Amino acid sequence: MPLLPFLGRTLGTGLAAGAALATYAAWEARQYTLREVSVPLLPAGHRPLRVLHLSDIHMAPDQRAKREWLRGLADLEPDLVVDTGDNLAHMRSVPFVLDALGPLLARPGISVFGSNDYFSPGWRNPARYLLPDTGHRNTHTPQLPWRDLRRGLVDAGWVHLSNELGSLTVGDTTFALAGIDDPHLDYDDLTAVAGPADPTADVRLAITHAPYLRVLDRFAADGYDAVLAGHTHGGQVCLPGYGALTTNCDIEPARAKGLHRHPADSRPGDPGSAWLHVSAGIGTNPYVRFRVACRPEATLLTLVPRA
Repeated sequence: MPLLPFLGRTLGTGLAAGAALATYAAWEARQYTLREVSVPLLPAGHRPLRVLHLSDIHMAPDQRAKREWLRGLADLEPDLVVDTGDNLAHMRSVPFVLDALGPLLARPGISVFGSNDYFSPGWRNPARYLLPDTGHRNTHTPQLPWRDLRRGLVDAGWVHLSNELGSLTVGDTTFALAGIDDPHLDYDDLTAVAGPADPTADVRLAITHAPYLRVLDRFAADGYDAVLAGHTHGGQVCLPGYGALTTNCDIEPARAKGLHRHPADSRPGDPGSAWLHVSAGIGTNPYVRFRVACRPEATLLTLVPRA
């Protein structure tokens, strides 16, 4: 076969395959999914609790389908809602986020913020996520109205934790809480929440936006029963049968989403260990609305008595 026609045919095939993949990835980014998992965290005799874990909503004003899907999650009637940050993607996103959360704001809730609650998103080559972390962070773009979002959540009765301890009672279960500001921006102050978790609480729960190992190590060592996080997008673009290629932090790709233990080789009951749930999140960067083999998700965690 002559070289030029062969190259032209090869290039055409590659472009067609790329367009097909981009079309599929844009479609998958809108296939909102609810995962369900049980976690043995409660003392014996306590009734199960339904905890809705939301993360990385990355709401833009034009995303009506996402808002409607989020509002529909209120039909699950969760006992507690946990939002682990990155709610915003636009300067005008706050009212759309609060509208999407809608009836969920009437439920007990706790929250922390991530970098995309603080700073406007910018274009970034997705391939850079596969390279070593340079430590450079997107803090040169305009600040988002995160104060308005925090005010809306707190006025609704949610507990917002920014390098703070807290407590909450849901039904007959008492929670000792700890939450830190975004570790990806180095906003976390672990000394502010350090120390043994309240041993009198029924459940000791910690939340963070990004599951950096220094944060997970601290919470597990301090006796928290579980840590909830987001940030990773589950890898966002994954290889079928293999999984995540990157996590955008220092947790390994094998724990980019789902329920795990921390440390990874620990077992329930081991001192200095905890359950870890990482949400793959609901949204994407508004400039790259793609997902591959990693659908956008919320998770309904059913807390059940420990064995």
